Amino acid sequence: MAETMKRAFVVGHPIAHSRSPKIHGHWLARYGIAGSYEAIDVAPSDFAAFLEGLAGNGYRGGNVTIPHKEAAFALAARRDRAAEEIGAVNTLWFEDGTLWGGNTDGHGFAANLDDQVPGWAANGPAVVLGAGGASRAVIQALKQRGVRDIRIVNRTLARARELADRFGAGVTAHAVEATGELLADAGLLINTTALGMHGNEGLPADPAGLPDHAIVTDIVYVPLETPLLAAARARGLKAADGLGMLLHQAVPGFERWFGARPEVSPELRRMIVADIKAPGVQSDAQRTL
Repeated sequence: MAETMKRAFVVGHPIAHSRSPKIHGHWLARYGIAGSYEAIDVAPSDFAAFLEGLAGNGYRGGNVTIPHKEAAFALAARRDRAAEEIGAVNTLWFEDGTLWGGNTDGHGFAANLDDQVPGWAANGPAVVLGAGGASRAVIQALKQRGVRDIRIVNRTLARARELADRFGAGVTAHAVEATGELLADAGLLINTTALGMHGNEGLPADPAGLPDHAIVTDIVYVPLETPLLAAARARGLKAADGLGMLLHQAVPGFERWFGARPEVSPELRRMIVADIKAPGVQSDAQRTL
């Protein structure tokens, strides 16, 4: 009997920009797995019905991106610890017929730094720029890795305070005006804002004020070398781009749906870099799945 096709997806609205099908398609071919991974555009009003039909349509699970991560959190029957801590779901799968929701963004962030700057977690304190959804995953990963002093900087101080309250001990909220002082003894600077993306060029903070041992990372990956990373390298600091976060966050889901733990290889990275640099390809997918 022929093996049943293993099916997975990424769902969002819009979704044409997603690079996830390229990533998972590469792995399916690499490991010789009879499977498919497709991008599906679902409007918010139709999302609950879409989830109800997953099993009947033969899906083992899939990824969830903007604007459905909070809805997926609410609708999943069970949630893993990371999803509970972050308050959003980006990965869905079935266990014994029950729909589970998880969040792999924090894993992706940490695994990317493990690759590019091993030992990074011992380099606190950490300054996190921004207090949106992406910053929640970053803070969750920092806490999980034992960073004890995490400083959130945001233009709207109330939003930073909400995150500090959510994550508790060791996480503090600060106004943008305090950035220079906060950087003076920081070992990690992490940008989770949109500043630096194509069409929104700018420097979210000046790494000139950081100590010589500091590490700078930007979750933006279009362009790969953001103004912040360029300034950090010019200052002689270690810097890590955000593409690896996209690649590594995909690993746990692929393993759940297709049964093999995939490698984030140099070949995969080169393929996605080529796609990013292709003429006319400046999609909205600059920090998302």
